[in-house]
Amino acid sequence: MDLLEPPRVVERPQQDYLGIRVVTPFRGMLSKRNELLTELDTWLTKQGIDDVGPFFLRLHVIDMSGPMDLEVGVVTQGRLDGDDRVRPDVLPAGAYATLTYRNHSLRANRALIDWAEENGVRFDRYDVPEGDKFACRYEAFRTDPRTEPRKTKWEVELNFLTLPGAT
Repeated sequence: MDLLEPPRVVERPQQDYLGIRVVTPFRGMLSKRNELLTELDTWLTKQGIDDVGPFFLRLHVIDMSGPMDLEVGVVTQGRLDGDDRVRPDVLPAGAYATLTYRNHSLRANRALIDWAEENGVRFDRYDVPEGDKFACRYEAFRTDPRTEPRKTKWEVELNFLTLPGAT
């Protein structure tokens, strides 16, 4: 993993977005992400929406040995209408534990989780029967996946919403 920006906590404003949410097995999750990125980009083009970015992968519920509740989305300049498949939502405002990396998502996630534990930062998450549920956990693609197909070259900003007063 190339660590481009170290772990830290930053305040983020609420951001509107459009996204496609699915439940898919952990194995094959990244192929599903790629498929959904293409689907969302095609939908945006058909709608004539081009003032967007960045694209991201949001993890709602994580079960590394079972199904993952995930969403591929793109930040928009205000709330936009969607349809039955592409839906509007928001990334909530708050304090986020974050780092920026290139390559090796699992290592980057482990690095941020370890940093948070060492520094008393608590994520806004809880256990549910389906796995670990997060109020907001996402990977923003600073590199536009439409112009750089090599995922090992993507600059990715990892973000976990923290509990109030957890920093």
